[in-house]
Amino acid sequence: MKLIIVGSSGFVGKELVRQAITSPAVTSVVAIARRETPVPESLKDSSDVAKLTSVVCDDFLNYSDNVKHQISNADACIWLMAVTPSNSGKMPWDEVRKICLDYTIAGLEELSKAPRDNAKKPLQFVYVSGANAERDQSKKPWILGDYCLMRGEVETRVLDFAKNSNNAIEACIVKPGLIRDPQQGNMLINTFQNVATSIINLPVVYLHDVAATLLNQATEGFEKETLDCDDIVRIGKKT
Repeated sequence: MKLIIVGSSGFVGKELVRQAITSPAVTSVVAIARRETPVPESLKDSSDVAKLTSVVCDDFLNYSDNVKHQISNADACIWLMAVTPSNSGKMPWDEVRKICLDYTIAGLEELSKAPRDNAKKPLQFVYVSGANAERDQSKKPWILGDYCLMRGEVETRVLDFAKNSNNAIEACIVKPGLIRDPQQGNMLINTFQNVATSIINLPVVYLHDVAATLLNQATEGFEKETLDCDDIVRIGKKT
């Protein structure tokens, strides 16, 4: 299968690329980001770097002919492109919303129009959101309220787009909490994160499990429409 990973040069994207080029179910990985996606480090013997195509996209609202060509004939797309909660306060709100919402919907529109050899089967679109994203716009969280509502709005827009796509797109929302890489950080940082996440009721999940879950859902089909942290841990551990 041909897999598109948007936001491939980021924290989760790099691990997802590493797992994807090792997976026998994946024949081609198109890694799209605002900068080059490097070949992952610490590859397994079964990894095939020839599967990887790095694509730089300069404008996620107006795709170049090259990007349109690269996303053609895709079977699945995992969408990681977003502004993290920690960075959202450092940027103008309009820019945060554009990257999180407008880029996502524009990407869905391009994917739904892209030619595909197997057009009778919907493209699997996995949208990575966050555990505290709130779809009910009348329920504003007390921490990062505007951000959480906006991410919840994106979830709703993605699901609605898929339902109205005439079977061109099938969507799944994955909602991880704080994503931790056990290979990084130290005891002091981890302890601080544990206290902070307990205060705001944000679960901790591990990088490998998140990437494994995303890859599993893209290649095997969606278990259900929305996956929370418990689902991520369960699926990630068994793959």
